[in-house]
Amino acid sequence: MLSRPESLTESERLRLKTVLVNCPELDALAGHVRPFPQMLTERQGELLPQGLDAARRDDLPSLHSLAAGIDRDRDAVIASLTLPWSSGVVEGQPNRIKMLKRQMFVRARFALPRTRVLLAS
Repeated sequence: MLSRPESLTESERLRLKTVLVNCPELDALAGHVRPFPQMLTERQGELLPQGLDAARRDDLPSLHSLAAGIDRDRDAVIASLTLPWSSGVVEGQPNRIKMLKRQMFVRARFALPRTRVLLAS
């Protein structure tokens, strides 16, 4: 269900169709989930409010919870789906420093890990 529809084999398509026919809740969920990859890859954040409103109209409590969570920070979520900037580089720095610290743990005084962190930048 989370794969691209065009990448499914014929037998996988038939199995998915059978599952969706037998489970209306899953079929409704699939209808709400499918637009998100396009929204993410093509930076179409302006479509998010319509998707959230559609999710609220269905009787799927888990989607209502998701929509409520997104609404708490709606502007930031729409900006992240729309704008070309990313904080990925910044987010990776603490993990890199923790990895260097773990590698040097008990091997050296503070001076060596400090030098490695500074030189690795």
